[in-house]
Amino acid sequence: MEKKLFADLVQSLEEAKEISQGNASPSRRIVFSALDVRTVREKTGLSQAQFAHMICVSVKTLQNWEQGRRTPNGPAAALLRVVSDAPHLVKETLHA
Repeated sequence: MEKKLFADLVQSLEEAKEISQGNASPSRRIVFSALDVRTVREKTGLSQAQFAHMICVSVKTLQNWEQGRRTPNGPAAALLRVVSDAPHLVKETLHA
């Protein structure tokens, strides 16, 4: 490994340690707002059962998301963001 690359890596680790100990602030922080799953579903005009079927989750899971008992994450959260932005496109694509 090149010495400069190694020095940069060591510096990054030292900065991470300072941040984790609360002695420094991160240079940037990315925060995603929570989705309002009910609003996303309502944009599609589908019932809970229809929407759950469309995105391949159980109705109970969808209800938990809508009532705030659980939060969608990973691929489900990504899919819900796409549905929020283009509900008709997603409906057509998933059930063409």
